[in-house]
Amino acid sequence: MSAALQPAPSLATPARPDVGAPPSVPAAPVAAMSSEVLFGGAGELLIDHHGTLYRLKKTSSGKLILTK
Repeated sequence: MSAALQPAPSLATPARPDVGAPPSVPAAPVAAMSSEVLFGGAGELLIDHHGTLYRLKKTSSGKLILTK
């Protein structure tokens, strides 16, 4: 008795990022604030994050730099 030939299963499977991933937790709403409001006309500001000070500075080309 000969078995009917069947195509081999494809090794290429579609990407499934959800397979094996931990269940997702709904994200909290994200607040957006204009940098003009945040800086209030200043060129830099200090951010106290858990007792550590960070400096957020505007560059002359309009970018932001955050340093510890």
